[in-house]
Amino acid sequence: MNHETIRTLGQLKAAGYRSRTVKEELRDNLIQKLQRRENAFPGIHGYDETVIPDLQRAILSMHHINLLGLRGQAKTRIARQLVGLLDEYIPVVAGSELNDDPLQPLSRYAVDLVAEKGDDTPIGWLHRDERYTEKLATPDVSVADLIGDADPIKAATLKLPYSDERVIHFGLIPRAHRGIFVINELPDLQARIQVALFNILQEGDIQIRGFKVRLPLDLQFVFTANPEDYTNRGSIVTPLKDRIDAQIITHYPKSIDIGKRITRQEARLTDSQRNLVSGNEVIHDLVEQVAIEARGSEYVDAKSGVSARLTISAYEQVIAAAERRALINGETKTRVRVADFMAAVPAITGKVELVYEGEQEGAGIVAEKLMGKALRTQFLQYFPDPEKAKKQKDKPNPYKPIQDWFGAHSVDILNDASETDYRTAIEAVPGLRDLVKASIPADMFNEDPLFWQEFALHGMAEMSLLSRNRLTAGTQFKDLFSSMFTMPNFGSDDDDDDEDYLSSKKRKRR
Repeated sequence: MNHETIRTLGQLKAAGYRSRTVKEELRDNLIQKLQRRENAFPGIHGYDETVIPDLQRAILSMHHINLLGLRGQAKTRIARQLVGLLDEYIPVVAGSELNDDPLQPLSRYAVDLVAEKGDDTPIGWLHRDERYTEKLATPDVSVADLIGDADPIKAATLKLPYSDERVIHFGLIPRAHRGIFVINELPDLQARIQVALFNILQEGDIQIRGFKVRLPLDLQFVFTANPEDYTNRGSIVTPLKDRIDAQIITHYPKSIDIGKRITRQEARLTDSQRNLVSGNEVIHDLVEQVAIEARGSEYVDAKSGVSARLTISAYEQVIAAAERRALINGETKTRVRVADFMAAVPAITGKVELVYEGEQEGAGIVAEKLMGKALRTQFLQYFPDPEKAKKQKDKPNPYKPIQDWFGAHSVDILNDASETDYRTAIEAVPGLRDLVKASIPADMFNEDPLFWQEFALHGMAEMSLLSRNRLTAGTQFKDLFSSMFTMPNFGSDDDDDDEDYLSSKKRKRR
């Protein structure tokens, strides 16, 4: 139907227009996409066998939907993509604030206009992007905000009594008529406000206090919520939950590969960063592994969840750390290092809710422990298990030559080291390159040999084969046992006390 040429109600009727509800639109357009095997929800990864089929069944059933899941599980993104299942344009009575259907006018304004002008009633066209309304539930949301209330200014301007329905100022929900209305974080809506939604969901109409007005609204409701046992600010009242036809449970990515696809898609990298910094698959794996470790950590509140935003932010910080180092050293190209991964602690500390034990440890310490566990897990994906290597009598232990060398040496890898200094520090460790070449496929090793060797050092430290100490500007690797017996330095004040003590002993001898 050509929306550019149809401008009156008569032309609309002549074109054979037939009214459909929003749910019928969504259903019919989804059927077409399924028949053509088109992806109705592009950019949503990991839900192909779980959430998406449930969502499609709910749309085919013409149900109101509640997306229930922990934070960072693409609930709002899914809701916004429902707009793609609406018709591109629909006709409305020109000038109506409730998007009135010309064949089924709802508001007083539209009813009067159609009665007055008949087939000459002017028609406007509403794009599907304008048919989406989203409201974040907050404790200060009122019934007037959502439903509407009498407007004294409108009554005074139009010189109408309060009993006239034309003085009503409609809220967000009536204005979303013939569209999709989304309420995010539904449990945060006060219980008395949730009650105001009962009629809309069940009978499809609204009631505004003081007015005998019934508006049979045409809406597709979508709600998002965290599980009730997590949201301590409120819950979904039982009668409202009973009126929501379909409750679909979302989840986190079930594999690292799916997580990597999401991170790659969502990470906001500039063109200059992409040209300057080269990454690799292991860095992606490490970043995703941190989220997996956090979701199973004793220090992190499992009920709160660990958002996909953690991995996205962490990866952005990894790239930023490499970019900063290259800019400082005047380099036009650089590759990510494990040191860049370790610099992403600030992206993790604010993304996890800690339990009591985690609070005692401190957010920074917990983040470093999670990153350490990620390194350990990924290290064992590529290198032989040190415990098994010790017990094999028919083969030499591949880690022993490196450990023996560290018995008398240490290596400092600075965060901002130039490419030359970085290479010098890594290649100073004899046997390290041989260990990596024997464990890593040639094509992967040749792509970034220095990264793999640094990765091996961090992995050996996590497996308690070496000691790893955090320096102010980098990391120091040394022998595990020598670090255990090294006396701590208690600072200059204690040194001064020691000098005073020794000098007093000398005076006594004299």
